[in-house]
Amino acid sequence: MQEGVATIETALSAAAESGADMLVLPEAFLPGYTAVPRERPEAWDEIHDDIANLCRRHNVGLTIGLPEYAEDRLFNTALALAQDGRRLASYRKIQLFGPDEHALYTSGNAYVTFEFKGKRFGLLICYDAEFPEHVRNLAKLGAEVILVPTANMMPFVNVNKILIPARAAENAVTIVYANCCGASAGLEYVGLSAIHGPDGYPLGAKGTGEGLLIAELPNGWSEHGIPLSSQRDDLKHV
Repeated sequence: MQEGVATIETALSAAAESGADMLVLPEAFLPGYTAVPRERPEAWDEIHDDIANLCRRHNVGLTIGLPEYAEDRLFNTALALAQDGRRLASYRKIQLFGPDEHALYTSGNAYVTFEFKGKRFGLLICYDAEFPEHVRNLAKLGAEVILVPTANMMPFVNVNKILIPARAAENAVTIVYANCCGASAGLEYVGLSAIHGPDGYPLGAKGTGEGLLIAELPNGWSEHGIPLSSQRDDLKHV
């Protein structure tokens, strides 16, 4: 677990050096998508405190996938923190994927939006973003940018290349899709993290390896005739 916290600090430091406002990390980044225990780990509260302290130290917001132990149940959760470590929002994954997730987690039942840097953001997790109704409902709630920690694995490359750009374009929202890469416990992750603007075109995209992806949301209208952000926000993810 501490190794994961050290990785978060390295990523936040790199994001800070680039002037980022928000870093987005993948689904269940701590302790790892295939390593989530059913029982609450010891010192779990301290881990949360450590992450908040890192945001304050580097003055960068963070959205990260974590397990949430609450109400005698386990939820697959995305947590958004401000630069001062303050909790902005948390979202419980609604659309659980496959038998393993259904056996481990309880589904969430509510959408979440929050204000950050003068814009309204929404949260989804991985499989959620493949369903038009989830992105549409966030757009109806006023979300301009949707942050999506994810752990999409092979062979579902079509999600990255087709579905996520389509969800952005059909709702005129920006989608930050932060995916795992590499392999773990028999799963090969797709990688291909990307930030798609409200016309569906990528504002930035990564290959299959690790790295920091940077995108600046432009002002006014895109060359494709779709209205874009009226203010600048730097969004980065690994």
